[in-house]
Amino acid sequence: MPHTCINKIVFVVFLLTVFVSAQNQDSLYIAQHYNKHEYRIAMRDGAKLFTTVYTPKDTTQAYPILMTRTPYRVAPYGESQFPNQLGPTLNFTKEGYIFVYQDVRGRFMSEGNFVDMTPYISAKKDNTEVDESSDAYDTIDWLVKNVTHNNGKVGVWGISYPGFYAAMSAIDAHPNLVAVSPQAPIADWFIADDMHHNGALSLLMNFNFFTFFGVARPQLTTEWPTGSNTPVPDAYTFFLNMKTLADVNKNYYHGEIAFWNDVVKHPHYDEFWKVRNTLPHFKNIKPAILVVGGWYDSEDLYGTLHTFQAIEGSKEHNFNSLVMGPWFHHGWPAGPGNSFGDIQYSTNTGEYYRDSVEFPFFNYYLKGKGSIKIPKALLFETGSNTWKSYDTYPPKDLKEVDFYLQPESGLSTSKPTTPKPDFDEYVSDPSKPVPYTSKIQDARRFYYQFYMNEDQRFVAGRPDVMSYVTEPLSEDVTILGDIKADMFVATSGTDADWVVKLIDVYPDSAKNPVPNPTGVKMGGYQLLMRAEIMRGKYRDSYEEPKPFEPNKPTEVKVTLQDVSHTFLKGHKIMVQVQSSWFPFYDRNPQRYCDIYNARESDFVKSTNKIFFDKEHPSHVTLRLIR
Repeated sequence: MPHTCINKIVFVVFLLTVFVSAQNQDSLYIAQHYNKHEYRIAMRDGAKLFTTVYTPKDTTQAYPILMTRTPYRVAPYGESQFPNQLGPTLNFTKEGYIFVYQDVRGRFMSEGNFVDMTPYISAKKDNTEVDESSDAYDTIDWLVKNVTHNNGKVGVWGISYPGFYAAMSAIDAHPNLVAVSPQAPIADWFIADDMHHNGALSLLMNFNFFTFFGVARPQLTTEWPTGSNTPVPDAYTFFLNMKTLADVNKNYYHGEIAFWNDVVKHPHYDEFWKVRNTLPHFKNIKPAILVVGGWYDSEDLYGTLHTFQAIEGSKEHNFNSLVMGPWFHHGWPAGPGNSFGDIQYSTNTGEYYRDSVEFPFFNYYLKGKGSIKIPKALLFETGSNTWKSYDTYPPKDLKEVDFYLQPESGLSTSKPTTPKPDFDEYVSDPSKPVPYTSKIQDARRFYYQFYMNEDQRFVAGRPDVMSYVTEPLSEDVTILGDIKADMFVATSGTDADWVVKLIDVYPDSAKNPVPNPTGVKMGGYQLLMRAEIMRGKYRDSYEEPKPFEPNKPTEVKVTLQDVSHTFLKGHKIMVQVQSSWFPFYDRNPQRYCDIYNARESDFVKSTNKIFFDKEHPSHVTLRLIR
C-alpha cells in the first residue's frame, strides 16, 4: 500500500508481509485495468506537489475520485510501476474509481517546506498563506478540471498522519469534495495524541518515529533515509541507559532533527502546540464524514474521538458518523479482526467494517449506489464482544457512578467515612520504573501493539503499583464514554506522574480459549481496559505548570479516554495507580524542572501517597448504560 509506506514504520512491515503472492497478482490486475499518470500540480503559491493518478482503462463511464494525501511516500514511483492495492481495500480496486495519491508539501517528490501538523490559517490574506486545507482545495480543483472521465465527485481518506490531512480537507472544503473519512486522525500533539499525553512524552514511539521521519530532505527524493541496523534487543534497558532526554540530542539526533529541537524548546502547552490543535476549526463542515478508529489505538485515539465530537458539536454539518472497533492503530485495513492480544472475538470485525461500512459509505456518496445505514455511532463493545449502534454519542441517558478507593485494596460505590487521613504509600524510583509491558522488544520497534489490553498481573505484585478491586459483580455492568479519575495524592518530591488504569478482572473459573496457541491462562486475568498518565505539574494548567508542595495532599484529575465495555457477571472492576509507565512514556525526575534539560542528579526517589478518607475521597467515575 504505497500511500501508507512507513506509516508509523512498524505497521508497514506488517502490511507489506501479508499475502505476498496474492498482492503480486493484485498488482498485475491493476496494471491490466488502470492507466497511471504522474503530475506536478501547482498550488496557489506556486509550489508543485507530486501527484499520482490511476484511471480505469474502461472509459465507457465516469468515475469518482478517491484521494489520499500523505507524508509517507506515494511509491512506487514511475508510470510503469503499479502498487498491490488501490484505495482503502481491494473492494475499491475492483469497483472502479479514479485513485489519487499525493506527497504532501515538502515531502519526497513534492516542492515546498514541510511543517509538522501544519497549522490551519483561518483568514488567509493572500496566495502566499497556505495550509493543508488550501493544498487539498487546490489539488481537487485541478483534478476535477484536468482528469478525464471523472464524475465531479471527490472523496478523501487517510489513516494516522494521512487521517490528519483528510480531516483538514474537510475544512473550507472544495465544492466537489462530498465525502471524507479521517481515520485515526491526529488532533493535538500535547494533550493526548502521539507526541504527549497530558504533558508526558511518548518516548519510545517518538524516538523511533523521528529517527526516520524527522531527517531533513536536502532535495526531492523517492527514498526514505537509511536507519540504524544496530541491534538493541531490550527497549526498557536501552532507554533506561539513555539517562536523560538531553542524551537524545547528545548521543543520537545531534541537533539534526528539527522537530525534536522544537519539542525541547516548547515543553509546555504554548502557542507552538496550540496552533497545531485542529479541533477548534471543524466548523460548517460540508462533506459527509466517517470518522474511524480503534479502541486500542495507542497513538491517535484522542484525535479520533475528539475530531468526531468537534464536528458533531459544530452548528452546521452534514452526515457525521463514528466507527470504533477493537483495533490497534492502523489495525482495520487488513486482517480479519477476530482477536486482539489474548482476547478472541466470535466475529471478523475488520472484514465487517471494510465490507459493510467503509465501502458502502464511499459508494453511496461518490457513486450514488446502495443506501447508507451507518448510525451516528457504531461501536464494538468489548466484554460482550458485540457491535452496538447509537443515535447520539455519547448517549444522553448514561448514569454516572463513582467507585471509591478503599482501605485494604478495596473498591466500591460507598464513599469513605474515615475522618482522619487514610492512605497507601509506595516508593517511586526513577531508576526502576514500572514497565508498560511484560514483553521484551527491540528498542527500534515502535512498541508492543497489544499492551493496551495486556494482562496486568505482571505488575500487580510490584510494591510501587497500588491495586483496588471490587467484590465479584452480581450482574453485568456496561460502561460507555470517558472515565474520570479524581485522585487525592501526595509526594515527597516536587513533581510526580500519576498513571490510572481501569482493569477487568476475570474470575478464577474463567475458561481458556480454544484453540490456545499462546497458552494463556484466563483464570484471574487482569484485562487492561483503559489507562492514562498525567504529568503532575500540569494538573491545573498545561500552560502554567507548578510544583507539588512536598507531602501535602493534592487533588489530581485524570481523564481516561472513552471505552465501550461490559464487565460480565462474576468479574471484578479494578483500579491501579502507579507513577511511571516506561519506556512508553519518559521518566519524571520527581524534582520539578525542565525535564528535557534535566540532569541525572535531578532524578530522585519519592514516597507517593494515595488517599481514601472522608476529606480525600479518591475515586473513578464510570458512565453506566442504564
